[in-house]
Amino acid sequence: MAAHGKKKRHDDHPEHVDERWLLTYSDLITLLMALFMVLFSISSVNKSKYVVLQKSLKDAFSGRVLPGGTGIAESAAAPAGRVVSPPIPPTAPISAPATKQSKADESREFQQLKRRIDRYTAKAGLSGQVTTQVTRDGLLIRLLTDKLLFDSASATPNPASGPLLREVGGALATDRAHPIQVMGYTDNVPIQSAAFPTNWELSTARASAIVRTLITDHVSAAQLTASGRGELEPITDNDTPAGRAINRRVEILLPRQAKDGSGGTKAADRLVPTPATEGQP
Repeated sequence: MAAHGKKKRHDDHPEHVDERWLLTYSDLITLLMALFMVLFSISSVNKSKYVVLQKSLKDAFSGRVLPGGTGIAESAAAPAGRVVSPPIPPTAPISAPATKQSKADESREFQQLKRRIDRYTAKAGLSGQVTTQVTRDGLLIRLLTDKLLFDSASATPNPASGPLLREVGGALATDRAHPIQVMGYTDNVPIQSAAFPTNWELSTARASAIVRTLITDHVSAAQLTASGRGELEPITDNDTPAGRAINRRVEILLPRQAKDGSGGTKAADRLVPTPATEGQP
């Protein structure tokens, strides 16, 4: 009887099913209702206020209220995803100032520089190693390197070349109208060292060293360029020690700016000085 009564009480009180999910569901329904209310409220447009806002924006972007408003209004009509910038007003093309120097004036200026350098080299006894010439290309200053500018296989200027380079630099510093091209050359004897694997590196390093020296003598760095041509473009043959000594050189060229269409320097215009010394590259 006791067992029977216990079972009956158990049947009267069955286990409760877990219904906690109803709380989440009710929260979701509440949020959806709030969302629909917001969407409904913003979908109701007050036409009169919209017309007033449209007129105000049009007046503002027309240029009467905001400067540059016309550009803003035009950009509003651009396709979606495309950024349109206000148009940039056209400007006059930038051109280099026209030189008023005639070819004759330019030649006179070159002659003055030439005479100044020639006077110094004659006084210093360097006429055999430093030569100047006004050619069709411009003012050409040629300096043989042996025992004057560099030791053999070196790109460090000799201390003895200091006065000469200062004089050349002082003369070039007075000219602000012409670019100044510094070119290094060697003979055809190969060189191979840790610093200079070939004559290309040696000639370029020598030209760069002269450029650095000229800059210290107040020549504008903006006018200067340095390049090396190695054994290319010899001015005489390399069959003899005397010929190789002439080809080992540094050339400084002030190119003409007043053109007359006559072309470049002819082979006959190029100087072939008599070497004062003989040596290695």
